[in-house]
Amino acid sequence: MLSPLISETIIIKSLHVTNKSASNTPTITITNNAFQVINTQTLATAASVEILTNPMVVEGNTILQYTTAGTMTDGVVITISYLNIKKEVTT
Repeated sequence: MLSPLISETIIIKSLHVTNKSASNTPTITITNNAFQVINTQTLATAASVEILTNPMVVEGNTILQYTTAGTMTDGVVITISYLNIKKEVTT
């Protein structure tokens, strides 16, 4: 989902997930370098949910990813609002 370079830091303000299915309730789990930061959130049918309650910092050279489980007939949409901070390199 996001993988900042080693010279970057990302601050995520919003992580919004929408379940487009009218009949299925899949789950979503968010991990940052194999550490679960959102533990198995169930997504209600045909609904949206804001997963973050506080900003999340993702350091450079790490991977923020998600996994889903269950039936996702019509799909799941993930929207992220973030600030990318590039570190200045001086020589």
